[in-house]
Amino acid sequence: MSDGAMNDPGPSPSPEQAAATGTLAARLALKQRAGGILVPVATVVVAFLLSGLVVLATGHNPLLAYRDIFDGAGLNWIFHPTTNIANTAAYNLSQTLLQTTTLILCGLAVAFAFRCGMFNIGGQGQYFVGFFVASWLGADFSGMSRLPHVLIAIGGAALAGAIWAGIAGVLKATVGAHEVISTIMLNWIAIWIGEWLVADGGPLQDPSQPFNPSSKAIATSAQLPVFWGSQQLQGLDIGFFVAIAALVVFWIVINRTTVGYEVRAVGFNPEAAAYGGINVRKNIVRAMAISGAFAGLAGGLDMLGYLYQFSQNDIPVSQVGFLGIAVALLGRNSALGVMFGALLFGALLFGTTHGLTSSVIQPELAGNLTYIIQGLIVLFVGADVLILYVWNARRKLRPGRSAKTAEVAG
Repeated sequence: MSDGAMNDPGPSPSPEQAAATGTLAARLALKQRAGGILVPVATVVVAFLLSGLVVLATGHNPLLAYRDIFDGAGLNWIFHPTTNIANTAAYNLSQTLLQTTTLILCGLAVAFAFRCGMFNIGGQGQYFVGFFVASWLGADFSGMSRLPHVLIAIGGAALAGAIWAGIAGVLKATVGAHEVISTIMLNWIAIWIGEWLVADGGPLQDPSQPFNPSSKAIATSAQLPVFWGSQQLQGLDIGFFVAIAALVVFWIVINRTTVGYEVRAVGFNPEAAAYGGINVRKNIVRAMAISGAFAGLAGGLDMLGYLYQFSQNDIPVSQVGFLGIAVALLGRNSALGVMFGALLFGALLFGTTHGLTSSVIQPELAGNLTYIIQGLIVLFVGADVLILYVWNARRKLRPGRSAKTAEVAG
């Protein structure tokens, strides 16, 4: 037998084969794939049932509350479609789709990293750095024509998010720093950087508003075109199609490219992937960078699409990056699942703030109903991890129990 044959490690293991001896995240991914669509649908149904009990406990009719959320999100437009944006249902739906656009990209930021076996908790920070860079590039270079200005601002936002997430990837690949800890720390750094950028004398501060620290307004040439509604009334911009395109790109990269194969293999079992000739460190950094690009793109689209400006007080209240975690979990880290998860949470975000009236439920409780439903969904989705952990623990006890039984029999 030749030396080449002796040193040949053989064919690379498939991601599914690697999962057999891989990480908890890998076995969870296979378990989720086996569950199909039934588990997330059941999760949502149970979450709404339990939330309905909370509404009922306050003395209100949960069916009326959910109907108002449905109408407030503009989903009733489906039954009475119209091109007139002045119609309440049409306007509400356009605002729901604005929320959905952002949540799709933030969900993909979590899902892509998870496919590589990592939990990207830093979507909020990555969203912010894309947000800030888009604000800077969108306010400056105002003499450019629209197309290059928009492309530069969006590209800069995505690149900023990729670099920010890539820091966590480099730390994990080189010194083994856990990405959960590093991304959480990077979230706070991004928040404080943003506060400094628009503070008194900050680089992005609008000097015309010294008593209300805020950024300079986005130049008209950098504003994304609106295809449904009015530019002045926060209409639905072309960022929605960018998010849909991102879903397609995500699916193609994960399922039809060598990069996707390597990412999945590393996520299922890094040791088996390395044995098959895959550069694990490179894929960790690359997966985190791609994840950050999705989140940074979300921040750029929000700034260029309808916000156009942000104040210092807007930064601490934003939670859209964290909500992307729930979207990815509910969508089982798949492109189609992320799309429907984002639509659900987008409808809840807008529907509860614009659909519920005092005749159905107290206004002060309306927003909290969204958090209750979101929390229950995440709780039940996270139960998969707990169930799998208990199952694995039970299996680990078997060898000891079998040995003890054999000793007694002997």
